[in-house]
Amino acid sequence: MKTAIVYVSTHHGNTKKLVDAIAEKYDITAIDGTREKNFDLAGFDRIGFASGIAFGKFYPQMLALMNEKLPEGKAVFFLYTYGGRTEMYCNAARKIAEKKKATILGEYGCKGYDTFGPFKLIGGISKNHPDEADLQNAVAFYGRLK
Repeated sequence: MKTAIVYVSTHHGNTKKLVDAIAEKYDITAIDGTREKNFDLAGFDRIGFASGIAFGKFYPQMLALMNEKLPEGKAVFFLYTYGGRTEMYCNAARKIAEKKKATILGEYGCKGYDTFGPFKLIGGISKNHPDEADLQNAVAFYGRLK
């Protein structure tokens, strides 16, 4: 199954680490959404969207890419890294996918080193994440996708 993962990974590169771990084991096309602008997802069977989290949801840049680039009717999945956990990180991304009549296959999220805002004053949170177990879990998640 031909798969692309579009990622937006800023600050510490936490989310890119998940994508890189998956790319080491599986044949995927990784697309850096912060650098590549002229890409077409129509030829892919599955599309992953991988983002860091800001203010409780995917980065605005990722949500804009999803709105612009996601073709209708595709199978999608989500990857993300966060400083602190909540259950609502994918809500905005899910709404876009639903609007595009996508089939949502699942999501995987893990801690990621975070020094945004006040966390910088204390040296950050979720240090040393994603760790090896987080990366292995991301690869296992991808392997279970249908």
